[in-house]
Amino acid sequence: MPGSSVVEPDDRVFALRLDPQGWTVEAPAALTLAEAAAFAGIELPTSCRNGTCRACLCRMPQGSVRYAIPWPGVSLDEKREGWVLPCVAYPAADVVLTVPRARRVPPPDDNTR
Repeated sequence: MPGSSVVEPDDRVFALRLDPQGWTVEAPAALTLAEAAAFAGIELPTSCRNGTCRACLCRMPQGSVRYAIPWPGVSLDEKREGWVLPCVAYPAADVVLTVPRARRVPPPDDNTR
């Protein structure tokens, strides 16, 4: 069963795999899963980015996460079933997320200045 705990400062780097796309990116322990994906040019569904709207709610079939807040907007039953909020979840191990709506975004155009 995927686990979770409260975040403490950490310099480890884990792997974040996004399925069904099969994309794998680095996920530093100091970044949320959504931030790690964004740094790799991948957009996950998000809205509030503070764990309340649940727009980013997705399944974590493998891995372990930690939260900076003691109880984000996920019920105990949902946590047991492997649901996480990537906008506020920090990796505590290599993580696999099922995020069908994840998409690659092009890098910003340097000619827009």
